[in-house]
Amino acid sequence: MVLDAKKIIAISTKEDLKIDEKSGYELKTILPDSNLMREAYELIVERKNYVVFVNESYAKDFNRLARFKQPGFAMTQSIVFILTNNSLPKKFNVHVTQVMNAIPMSNILGIIPGKTKPDEYVIFSAHYDHIGIGKAVDNDSIFNGANDDAAGTTAVIALANHFKHLNNNVRTIVFAAFTAEESGGFGSQYFSRQFDPAKVVAMFNIEMIGTESKWGKNSAYITGFEQTDMGKILQKNLHGTVFKFYPDPYPEQDLFYRSDNATLARLGVPAHTISTSKMDSEKFYHTVDDEVETLDIQNMTAIIKAIAKSSMSIIGGKDTPGRVNTKQLH
Repeated sequence: MVLDAKKIIAISTKEDLKIDEKSGYELKTILPDSNLMREAYELIVERKNYVVFVNESYAKDFNRLARFKQPGFAMTQSIVFILTNNSLPKKFNVHVTQVMNAIPMSNILGIIPGKTKPDEYVIFSAHYDHIGIGKAVDNDSIFNGANDDAAGTTAVIALANHFKHLNNNVRTIVFAAFTAEESGGFGSQYFSRQFDPAKVVAMFNIEMIGTESKWGKNSAYITGFEQTDMGKILQKNLHGTVFKFYPDPYPEQDLFYRSDNATLARLGVPAHTISTSKMDSEKFYHTVDDEVETLDIQNMTAIIKAIAKSSMSIIGGKDTPGRVNTKQLH
């Protein structure tokens, strides 16, 4: 039986991929009434070679699996998805050819080793890329990304200087500026594969803190607030101050899954994004007018100070947030 090429999707970095029943690939099935994308993702992060037979009841959604072909998911293993109603075959032969174009990109990292728990990591991150040069508006074609996300990158640098000055962190602190968030989160996806997720205690991803939140000054929200108790820990550490963290007020926009925290969160890490962006009304979002003049620097400073203060018990080894229940994610 010969299958139409449209019923085969290969996730691989190999330009010429040949697989048969003797290749040592593990065979899997995705049956009806499952969560196609979640099951596919779980197989991809296992870092094993698979041939996955997907039931034809997923015919309408099968092409969605092609999104995993993004470079951010490029790993050493190969996974082939085959849309079919047949049971696991005793013999098969798959031949895939593709053109691979390498694009060099770099994350930028800084590390302060932990004093007594160096193998436990707390991450502060932001993405330093934006969407580049586009169609000119009033002779301005540069999308500066001051709020998205130079504001977050500024916070990471300020926090690195602050905690280096204190020099009393029990756990190791990692400061990360990610590349390629805007083009698919490639930088953070690569970064997440460099860690044993079990050793990452918490991730503070900081995105778009340059404007006031919907509650005004001295406030920010935490995406995926309900997924762990990390938000409650941060609020506890801010008791007696004027600053307050809130749950994400835009759940319909799935912000928990749309920023650089998502990959580690899907591996169980209490990884959240802190933001103030009014996603239903940000005037300069992804426009050439996202310039430094639009930022509220004083309010940004208050947010960065709040993040520093609220994270102290986690950095100091006194609090350990609960893990994300990955079975409840979509």
